[in-house]
Amino acid sequence: MSTAPPNQSIPLNIGLVGCGTVGSGVVQLLQSHGDLYEQRSGRRLNLRTIVVRDPKRTRKLNLDGITVTDDFSVIEQDPEIDVVVQVIGGIHPAQELMERSLNAGKDIITANKALLYEHGASLFALAGRLGRTICFEAAVAGGIPIISAVTQALTANRILSIEAILNGTSNFILSRMLDQNQTYAEVLSEAQARGYAEADPAMDVDGTDAAQKLAILTRLAFHTDVRLQDIVRQGIDRLQLLDLEVAAELGYRIKLLATSRLAADHLEVSVQPTLIRHDRPVAQTNGADNIVALIGDAVGLIRFSGAGAGQLPTASAVVADLIDYATGRAALTFQSLLRSQSGCPIPLQPAEDLSRRYYLRFTVEDRPHVLADLTDVLGRHQISISSVRQDETPEESETGDCGLARLIIMTHRTTEGRLRAADAEIAKLACLRGERIRLPVAD
Repeated sequence: MSTAPPNQSIPLNIGLVGCGTVGSGVVQLLQSHGDLYEQRSGRRLNLRTIVVRDPKRTRKLNLDGITVTDDFSVIEQDPEIDVVVQVIGGIHPAQELMERSLNAGKDIITANKALLYEHGASLFALAGRLGRTICFEAAVAGGIPIISAVTQALTANRILSIEAILNGTSNFILSRMLDQNQTYAEVLSEAQARGYAEADPAMDVDGTDAAQKLAILTRLAFHTDVRLQDIVRQGIDRLQLLDLEVAAELGYRIKLLATSRLAADHLEVSVQPTLIRHDRPVAQTNGADNIVALIGDAVGLIRFSGAGAGQLPTASAVVADLIDYATGRAALTFQSLLRSQSGCPIPLQPAEDLSRRYYLRFTVEDRPHVLADLTDVLGRHQISISSVRQDETPEESETGDCGLARLIIMTHRTTEGRLRAADAEIAKLACLRGERIRLPVAD
């Protein structure tokens, strides 16, 4: 991998794969800020070729002088193209195109979070063997420069914890439900209409998107490969407005919190709707915004917040990588990253050993001894109760001979394993009606 200073008299020729939302944003920034970028990088950032599915499609962009094609080999075989900017999603054909680019002697800038989660280690290894560079600032948290923070600005630190909101869709839904007194279904429809949520929002609302991003950050910060099955993961789709309202009355906000932290000699990794004290900055991050809070052993607590997605915020991160690449900084950073990833991985804390306080919600028949039955099960599993709240509901039992009540229990600190065992036993109680909810409480 060459670390010689780039020849600043020669333009940086760019091949762009994908010209959708983010890709068109990259084109706009390169055209509107070209002189500024040349001043900052010392080289003209020249968009030479764009590969798209349909080259004949009308686009609201000035593409004069730019080759637009559906044939990737035009980029692959062009010796003048230095770097390939890949802003298509999914695994295939993105993986194959990235491998072809690297083997053709071209460096990569990508915004593809799913690809880096799934195949990042092998792609980094391939790039290292070939002496090439991969830049990926836009893959996590959109316009927030969290990748450069972890791989550059905070390299003097041992990272102790990451606590983040990494999915704008889920954060918009939870914020809007509470602010507008709306149900999950109502706000999801609004999010889809406004372009915050996909037609199939599963990866956003079930925690997969946030978990993939957290896995990338965990690999960078803790040199430990984490798979989705290793992450304690829970989505937001079972939450009711009631949960958000009760949490607010207790002084909390519920957020889909992604956490990776050192605990003694193990790493705790989770993505779950979590009760967070209302006065904490993470709890106050609303709408589609993201926030990442890190603790380094030297710098202490440091936070990054802002637009975690969107056309221009994400395009901004892509172009920042281009400028770093043009100056030669990106190659040095990637070399350092490859060296750091050879460190010893940290063992993961088993899910059953995670220790937190919990919020529990049950719907039960409003009969004598029901609360005693529930608390008896919790007690047998050594789960101590901090508070109990009981509310009537307008519903009746299946037999119609009694009403239903809603129980909210806040526990003291306990383990996930004890709570799972207790929950399995509670599920068999005759008094139980409807689903059960359990959410961790952040200290």
